[in-house]
Amino acid sequence: MRGRITQISISDGGVPKIAVLEAEIIETGLVGDRHNSPNIHGGPEKAVCLWSLEVIEALKQAGHTLAPGYAGANITVAGLNWPQVIPGLQLQLGDEVLLEVASYTSPCRKNMRWFADKRYSRMSQKHYPGSSRVYARVLQPGKIHTNDDVVAIAPAP
Repeated sequence: MRGRITQISISDGGVPKIAVLEAEIIETGLVGDRHNSPNIHGGPEKAVCLWSLEVIEALKQAGHTLAPGYAGANITVAGLNWPQVIPGLQLQLGDEVLLEVASYTSPCRKNMRWFADKRYSRMSQKHYPGSSRVYARVLQPGKIHTNDDVVAIAPAP
């Protein structure tokens, strides 16, 4: 499974996150990205938040005002079969960075404003499988750029 990075987003805290052309990823996440609630977001098991451009576009088609970075994802990717992006899957980003999907994210109330009906549970893996953002741990740090390739590597048996 192959895709590409369509947007890299960082924030000084809160959402929406702002697009940048490149970023350095270290064990704790993207350099320059901060969280308003570090007890909930961030840390080695939640270092990088990823989401699918196709899921965002489908939600926009349904009348919601989402865009890459709005819901707190650091990396928006296109071209991956998002329902197959599951915990344990490794993602090679560009030439340097290797991530491992650690978990699905829980929908955050702060994202309610992007939904026409205020039902931010539309981002929930439990209620809408295959639509959730995911958290990843960093296995190999490095630099990424917009339009870098993303290659999925199946989890070890």
